[in-house]
Amino acid sequence: MFTFLCGLIIFCLWLIPIVAIATSSRTAGGEKAAWLLAVIFISWFAWIFYLLLAPLKSPRYRV
Repeated sequence: MFTFLCGLIIFCLWLIPIVAIATSSRTAGGEKAAWLLAVIFISWFAWIFYLLLAPLKSPRYRV
């Protein structure tokens, strides 16, 4: 039971960057897909690079 609980916690920690990038508005389309693939295969290092290097889009307001 303890092993299952540890595995579940590790899995949830692995999902945090994926969910954060998937719901982020900093990137879109193919760029978002590339970042998601990088996080899946490289994990936390790619998420740190995403936070540092992903373009910051300024919000567009329609009048």
